[in-house]
Amino acid sequence: MNIKPIKSEIDYQMALQRLEVVFDAKTGSTDGDELEVLGILISQYENEHFPIDLPDPIEAIKFRMEQLDYNQNDLARVIGLKSRVSEILNRKRKLSLDMIRKLHEVLHIPTDVLIQAY
Repeated sequence: MNIKPIKSEIDYQMALQRLEVVFDAKTGSTDGDELEVLGILISQYENEHFPIDLPDPIEAIKFRMEQLDYNQNDLARVIGLKSRVSEILNRKRKLSLDMIRKLHEVLHIPTDVLIQAY
């Protein structure tokens, strides 16, 4: 096992190639330990060099509504009036702190997604 920090694109590509070789290694084996360490190093490199932005709050609400098969009436039961839901989904009204809390509690949308400016 010859593991070193990933500092460049070349190091990253080499780590990915080695990951493919040890991918099916058994837990607790030497290759399994290498797989675990490579996974951590690769993940850290990707988080630093290929960050994924948080989704838009309104798009996150719409996506979650679709997942739960919610319509505007269902969402109105969570945050208030149907007209208010329409204004929010059409970006004519901002989410209040109370709405953010309710959306988080009921729809399980992370608050860090909902508090973003849009």
